[in-house]
Amino acid sequence: MTDLLEYLPEFYHDIREFRVIAEVEGEQFDELDAELDNILNDQFIMTAREPSIVRRERTFKIQADLTIETLDFRRKRIINRQSIRPPFTERYLQDRFDFLLGKGVSTVNVDVDNFILSVSLAINDAAMFKEVLITIEKIVPLNMIYLQKTAINDSMGIKESIVAHKLSRNLRLGTTWRLGVTPFAVSTNEVTLK
Repeated sequence: MTDLLEYLPEFYHDIREFRVIAEVEGEQFDELDAELDNILNDQFIMTAREPSIVRRERTFKIQADLTIETLDFRRKRIINRQSIRPPFTERYLQDRFDFLLGKGVSTVNVDVDNFILSVSLAINDAAMFKEVLITIEKIVPLNMIYLQKTAINDSMGIKESIVAHKLSRNLRLGTTWRLGVTPFAVSTNEVTLK
């Protein structure tokens, strides 16, 4: 807590009212100092609090999904949106992806002769993938073909089984089957063959 008595002459230190005033004002100065720090931090995206991030997202017309997006991801997204400025090069796009995803997660290749941009990504996060697509849509010129390559090294197992059902059809009109009362077909329990 800030001690304001030290800024007053010695004569006032013994007066009770001045001690109480200095104590109360010291607490208020501490609150003011903390709020000034918050205002300073809100000027920079990487240290901004949530209300400042929400204000900046409104500027870029970003609808944040608070259930799956972290504050750190939202900060990166705002920086990414502010950083998208021409001229765009292959190295620039690779740098953007390295900033968003981390180094080595993506590779960018441009086939200049055929006007094809191929991007290989290893992303498991849907929100991050959406931000990558928005970045690509803003950067890639319309005369280039965008080719997405997935680079996730995941394995999938396949299990095969054969199941048989005996189905008795009740399609013959007569005394045993009545329309609307008895079903068209009756299935027996399934039997696993393999």
